[in-house]
Amino acid sequence: MSVGLAMVRAMRFLHTSDWHLGRSLHRADLRDAQARFLDHLIETARTERAAAVLVAGDIYDRAIPPVDAVALCEDALVRLRETGTRVVLISGNHDSAGRLGFSSALIDAAGVHLRTRPAKLAEPVLLNDDHGPVAVYGVPYLEPAVGLPALHAAAAALDPTAGGQEAGQPMPRPRGHAAAIGAATDWIRADAAARGITRTVVIAHTWVAGGRPCDSERDISVGGIGHVPLALFDGFSYVALGHLHGQQTLAENTRYSGSPLPYSFSEARHKKGSWLVEVGADGKTRAERVPAPGYRRLTVLTGRVDELLTSPAYTDHEADFLAVTLTDTARPEAAMDRLRRRFPHILTLEFKPEGVAADGRSYREKVRGRDDLTVAAAFVEHVRGTPPTGAENALLAGAFEAVREEAC
Repeated sequence: MSVGLAMVRAMRFLHTSDWHLGRSLHRADLRDAQARFLDHLIETARTERAAAVLVAGDIYDRAIPPVDAVALCEDALVRLRETGTRVVLISGNHDSAGRLGFSSALIDAAGVHLRTRPAKLAEPVLLNDDHGPVAVYGVPYLEPAVGLPALHAAAAALDPTAGGQEAGQPMPRPRGHAAAIGAATDWIRADAAARGITRTVVIAHTWVAGGRPCDSERDISVGGIGHVPLALFDGFSYVALGHLHGQQTLAENTRYSGSPLPYSFSEARHKKGSWLVEVGADGKTRAERVPAPGYRRLTVLTGRVDELLTSPAYTDHEADFLAVTLTDTARPEAAMDRLRRRFPHILTLEFKPEGVAADGRSYREKVRGRDDLTVAAAFVEHVRGTPPTGAENALLAGAFEAVREEAC
């Protein structure tokens, strides 16, 4: 799509999400990696002359983000505006909608549009190109127990008889994510129709059926149901989704951008990036993947400690973030310290000895009929992979005897 505007007159925008600013990976600092992605996003917006950057929620990793994460976000938004692009952000389930949306009415005038209030989701950001307006609607994460009252109060004000209710009577509150998203998209369709706008873009933070989750996303299920039907988004020119961290296409006009960085080892094989989307005169869209800059690979290694420390097969992984599983029959001493000399960025270490079958018995079944010393010896063997030595058994026996004497 990197073609001059003299040849391509359709509107372009960048779709990104799930920045999770302030997040670490098993205590590894990711600020430099996040800053590098934002630099890349700003440069892409500039070179591709994007009309807008759409950020589909989870700007921060927690409701009260660290000061440096807030500073990084502010710097990125200022620099994006300097490229001439507009920015539309929604709050995700990790964000505090109230904090993220503070001063949104003032910031709106600067070209950064914060959509964090359910009652405002049918108020679009209007963009224009040679073919007329494109209405961009931001649907923040809708917590059914919290977000819907304001949504339905505003919907009732727009149409007091909506849903077959008598004028002035409160509307019934739907339960669950599907009902919340369905009410929101119906409201957006009504607004677009009233405006006579046929090219519509919706930004939403939710789990849509067909999307593939991973370990690093917070569960948003209600009553055991976490996803919403794809059909709820029918009829829109493009749907920019956030929440799932894998970049994926659910339909030609419905996509997850995914997170810009892997935030768990379940994302080790993900190809991270954003979408460069073009909206044609007829409202149809085409999208091109924009790869995110690499930082440090995530790799899972399994083997015996001596093999991992000496084999040249692992040389290529010495600079990776690592999750290591040791298969030695006995737990090696100081394994983490030894592995870190070769792999300085090892983050997790697990011990699963070869040939040891899992014991499915309950704790009560395991200790029934055993004295204290036998239980303690079994615990040592479970943790270390080998039974205690004679000297260790004597030490355990002495400890139990000292406790008994103290109790007397």
